[in-house]
Amino acid sequence: MKVSGFTFIRNAVLYDYPIVESIRSLLPLVDEMVVAVGKSDDATEDLIRAIGSDKLRIVPTVWDDSLREGGRVLAAETDKALAAIAPDADWAFYLQGDEAIHEEDYATIRQAMARYAERKEVEGLLFRYRHFYGSYDYVGTSRRWYRHEIRVIRPHIGVHSYKDAQGFRIGDRKLNVVPIDAFVYHYGWVKPPRIQQRKVSTFHRLYHSDEWIESHVPQTETYDYSRIDMLKKFDGTHPAVMRDRIARKDWDFVFDPACSKPRGLRHRLLYFIERLTGKRIGEYKNYRLIGR
Repeated sequence: MKVSGFTFIRNAVLYDYPIVESIRSLLPLVDEMVVAVGKSDDATEDLIRAIGSDKLRIVPTVWDDSLREGGRVLAAETDKALAAIAPDADWAFYLQGDEAIHEEDYATIRQAMARYAERKEVEGLLFRYRHFYGSYDYVGTSRRWYRHEIRVIRPHIGVHSYKDAQGFRIGDRKLNVVPIDAFVYHYGWVKPPRIQQRKVSTFHRLYHSDEWIESHVPQTETYDYSRIDMLKKFDGTHPAVMRDRIARKDWDFVFDPACSKPRGLRHRLLYFIERLTGKRIGEYKNYRLIGR
């Protein structure tokens, strides 16, 4: 069984992406690691090369910044990396530049890839998510955070990145997937407040016009992490690759989980129903679950 890893990145130093940690968390699970490195305003390519793994393969790219609507450029860059993986790969394992895998889940992931390698009707594996916010001590619990996404796909069957690269499809069809008991650790909302504000302002340019940004994005130097509705304290462990980064954290963020409350009447009603029934009404699911 051959597994190819793939990802994309640009300006990782400027926006403090944990891309090195992300790649290192994936290397033990893959036979090769393809990284589409966009032309950057910093030393991103040097950062990736310094990982020093013989599994690593860099694909230089140039982002098409005209693909501004809906974050389409993110899917385009994902597809460039996917197109460069080995033609004989049985699985393709995707992580974004702010995601990591915990070593505690390696065995579960390996077993799932082996189990479904010959079941061609299984087109992907669905992961659970932990979204960290403000610091490494809190995870999001409201409906704004997606709970599952596809991160392992069967390559060379016409799969492509969908919309802004959150998931995958074949043409307009959702992939047939099975869920596995493994997590993706998402750190996109854990950065020094100044860098987070810079990243958010720039990220909006992948989706919106300059006029929209001027009227909707606060023009401040630091990001206000207090603008959040629902979090809970994280009492688990982080992937080992994240330890040094966590130790370097130099800002404070404190949230009282007892103050967690959905915003708006509609969200409060939906949250009440979810707690009562365990079902999340109206949840976005860009996949089709099939029998294990």
